[in-house]
Amino acid sequence: MLPYYLIVCRSLTQAQRTAFALERVGITAPIQRAPSAIAEEGCSHVVQVAERHLSVALAALSRAELSPSRVFLSDLSGGVREVEL
Repeated sequence: MLPYYLIVCRSLTQAQRTAFALERVGITAPIQRAPSAIAEEGCSHVVQVAERHLSVALAALSRAELSPSRVFLSDLSGGVREVEL
């Protein structure tokens, strides 16, 4: 599986709004439970975005006033690390 980004959401409702905003611009963005490394910080859901779509996704979220506070990169080994926005 290719690397992908995880957009952290404060709630399931925010995750649903985020996914909907991305789908409106043609980006498939499934909602999933946050990996344990992220969930320990109080986040319960993330929206998954393919690596090649991140810049378009962030622009779309900014226009929808849903700019994420944190984004993580999931690598090929299954690890996650925070990336600077």
